[in-house]
Amino acid sequence: MMIINEDILSLPFSKIKEEISKVNLVESYKNGELLKLIDLLNKDKRKNVLSISSKLQKELNIYLNEVQRVKEMYNFDKSFGDYKYVAGVDEVGRGPLAGPIVACCVMLDLNVLDEDLILYLNDSKKVKESKREELSEIIKKKALCYNIAVSSNEEIDEKGIAFSNNKVFLESCNALNIKPDLVLSDGYLVKNINIENKSVIKGDTKSACIAAASIVAKVYRDNLMKEYAKKYPNYDFENNVGYGTSKHIDSLKKYGKCDIHRNSFLTKLL
Repeated sequence: MMIINEDILSLPFSKIKEEISKVNLVESYKNGELLKLIDLLNKDKRKNVLSISSKLQKELNIYLNEVQRVKEMYNFDKSFGDYKYVAGVDEVGRGPLAGPIVACCVMLDLNVLDEDLILYLNDSKKVKESKREELSEIIKKKALCYNIAVSSNEEIDEKGIAFSNNKVFLESCNALNIKPDLVLSDGYLVKNINIENKSVIKGDTKSACIAAASIVAKVYRDNLMKEYAKKYPNYDFENNVGYGTSKHIDSLKKYGKCDIHRNSFLTKLL
C-alpha cells in the first residue's frame, strides 16, 4: 500500500515512480486517494516528481472528460420523454460485397450511477478493435437485454439490401426480452415497427444505446467474417470483413466469387 501522507516526500524519486506505477487511477480517484496523492506530490520541489503529479492530473482529466461525455450520451437517451425502457438499434454490413448484414438492439439501464456507466461508447468504427471486443462483452453483461439479427447474402440478393436492413432492425427490436417503450434507430425510422420509434442522425455518436448496439453488432459480424475467412481464404475476409478493398476486388477477378458474396453487389465488378 502506498504511503499517502507527508512521508512520501522523503522517498527517492525512483521509489515514488515505482509506487505510482501500481496506482489504479479510477479506483484511487473513487476512494479519494488520488487527489490527496496529487496534492502531496505538488508540494515536492523536485521537477521529476512534479512531472509525475502533472501526468496523474492529466490522466485524471481525461478520465473525468470521458465520464462526462458518456453521461451526456445516457442523458440524450433520456431526453425524449418519460420512458421506462429505451433501446437503441443499429446495423453493420450494409455496404460490403460479401457476408450478411447484422443488426443489434440494446437496452441499457439509463439511470445508473457514474461509476456504472459504460465508458468509451461510440460509433464502433471509431473504437479500436481490441477495445470493441472488450466493450462488447461489457455491454452484453450490463445491458438490461440485447438481441442480434442477421440477414444472409442470399436474402440480400433475393429481396434487396433495404428490405434486409429493415428486417434485421425489426427482428432485433421485436425479440428483446423486455419490450421497449421507445426505440432509437440510427439514421432512419424502422418501417412497420409497433413500438414508438425515433431516428437519430449519427446516433452512434450521440446515443448510449445506439452506440452500444453498433459495437455489439460490429464485433459479432467481424468475428463471423473471420470464421468465413478460414473457409474462403482467398479474399482476405479476416481484414476487409467483406468490404470492397483493392485486394478483395483483385481476388474476385482472379478466383471469382464464393458462396457468401452478394451477387447483386458484383454486377459492375465481374
